[in-house]
Amino acid sequence: GGSVKTGKMPEGEKTEQRQKEEEREGLIEFYSSYQELFQFFCSNTTIHGAIRLVCSKKNKMKTAFWSVLFFLTFGLMYWQFGILYREYFSYPVNLNLNLNSDRLTFPAVTLCTLNPYRYSAIRKKLDELDQITHQTLLDLYDYNMSLARSDWSTLSVQKRSSRSLLHHVQRHPLRRQKRDNLVNLPENSPSVDKNDWKIGFVLCSENNKDCFHQAYSSGVDAVREWYSFHYINILAQMPDAKALDESDFENFIYACRFNEATCDKANYTHFHHPLYGNCYTFNDNSSSLWTSSLPGINNGLSLVVRTEQNDFIPLLSTVTGARVMVHDQNEPAFMDDGGFNVRPGIETSISMRKEMTVRLGGSYSDCTEDGSDVPVQNLYSSRYTEQVCIRSCFQLNMVERCGCAYYFYPLPAGAEYCDYTKHVAWGYCYYKLLAEFKADVLGCFHKCRKPCKMTQYQLSAGYSRWPSAVSEDWVFYMLSQQNKYNITSKRNGVAKVNIFFEEWNYKTNGESPAFTVVTLLSQLGNQWSLWFGSSVLSVMELAELILDFVAITFILALRWFRSRQKLSPPGPPANSHDNTAFQDEVPGLSAPHRFTVEAVVTTLPSYNSLEPRGLSRDGEVGHK
Repeated sequence: GGSVKTGKMPEGEKTEQRQKEEEREGLIEFYSSYQELFQFFCSNTTIHGAIRLVCSKKNKMKTAFWSVLFFLTFGLMYWQFGILYREYFSYPVNLNLNLNSDRLTFPAVTLCTLNPYRYSAIRKKLDELDQITHQTLLDLYDYNMSLARSDWSTLSVQKRSSRSLLHHVQRHPLRRQKRDNLVNLPENSPSVDKNDWKIGFVLCSENNKDCFHQAYSSGVDAVREWYSFHYINILAQMPDAKALDESDFENFIYACRFNEATCDKANYTHFHHPLYGNCYTFNDNSSSLWTSSLPGINNGLSLVVRTEQNDFIPLLSTVTGARVMVHDQNEPAFMDDGGFNVRPGIETSISMRKEMTVRLGGSYSDCTEDGSDVPVQNLYSSRYTEQVCIRSCFQLNMVERCGCAYYFYPLPAGAEYCDYTKHVAWGYCYYKLLAEFKADVLGCFHKCRKPCKMTQYQLSAGYSRWPSAVSEDWVFYMLSQQNKYNITSKRNGVAKVNIFFEEWNYKTNGESPAFTVVTLLSQLGNQWSLWFGSSVLSVMELAELILDFVAITFILALRWFRSRQKLSPPGPPANSHDNTAFQDEVPGLSAPHRFTVEAVVTTLPSYNSLEPRGLSRDGEVGHK
């Protein structure tokens, strides 16, 4: 025989197991509805006003009032948030003005003679052009322009060699044109005066199908521009630009001192400008730059320059004196933009103040660090500036559209300067392109951006007579002895220029972000506290509410999907047999039966009477 042992689990263990199961269920317990979620949130959140939605739930009017007020406040707060975000992403800046004091590096100074020189390489052609201009002014204005005797003595020789130049000048003649309101009147009308005419020159395309009159309201401007146009063509015909490099430093600069020390040739560089003549740039050598020991007129650059023009071209240069420009090192001297003229017989004292500007790049402005991200090739052997970019842009468009380069700007690789002996209609193309350039049709002003860091010098000038009436005799005598200067016009013969720092203080205009991430978070916190009077933890409570809402939505959607699957019965298998007969015999198996359970309460027997026969106290059952 055998025996089977069975045992009952003690009540304490059952209770402990039941508690563990309840605790396990509590870890995954979640809200059963949206109402329960929002009721729990409003009852326990630290956001002001939310508790009123629960406390006043028995009063529908108060509940509606607090609900509208709560969501209205919420909307106003996020409206303010939108304003803050819009201001942040507009990237505003603060302007910082700093005043620094230190020894300053002296800037570069460029001085031009204002005397376009009659270089020996082009002297003959210039004489021819002067004679053609003389005849033109005689025909137009009955003006007999006086020419030098040497020019007239070679007239017969020049006539034989001037056919080519005369042909091109006749192709671009200087003409008079009636003003718009007098265009219908005959030329010999008594109401038409010489002052009622505009003067200019005609420019035509290569096939002469399109021409336009480049007119000027001033006859002086028209003659000068016309003469300059032919003068540039003569310069462009020179195969070697070094032929025009005729520096005459000693005959132009009579005295040069910096920091009370004499200058020498190592302190300047020379270049030629088509309109301003010989130009000299001081302190342009980056290896040994000048530094002002002290501010003041005695610690700057002092120059005595010759302003008498014996070899000048009267139809090209109409002023007397010299032209000065102060600029930073490694920047070209654009004399038309930043230069100013020095009067003869005057001492000009120019005081400087240095000013630096530092802009924020990236999203804060469209400035460029070094021009590498600007879609324009830098044709100058200098660092990037806005004017360098604009002129390079025009020159590149000139080469592309007209097939040649403008003489005033650097020559691109593989190109040649415009010359009407090779490019017949370049003048027509140039003036058309210039009109498009000024109207920004070429897009140069849009492409060329400002540099993020630039240095400028604010200048102020004072003037006095030099030399004075008492001292002019001995001053001119010393100049004639030292520089072999033959004075023909004392008052217009020389000028003096002093350039110096007014003080060592210089300004730095910088930019800093006005709205950083820290500022944004601070402003957002201020708005949150204003409308709800809560803290960062309150924001976390709101984030928790959103996550719980998403979780409940997911759970309810999952339950709905499962319930849909249970309601739809599965299809019969492919090899199933017909059970119609069986279903007819047992019609009630497909649906559950309802039944009634009647409970009869009787007195339970005693414990001992329930024990089966043969049951031992230790739970063993014996079988015979």
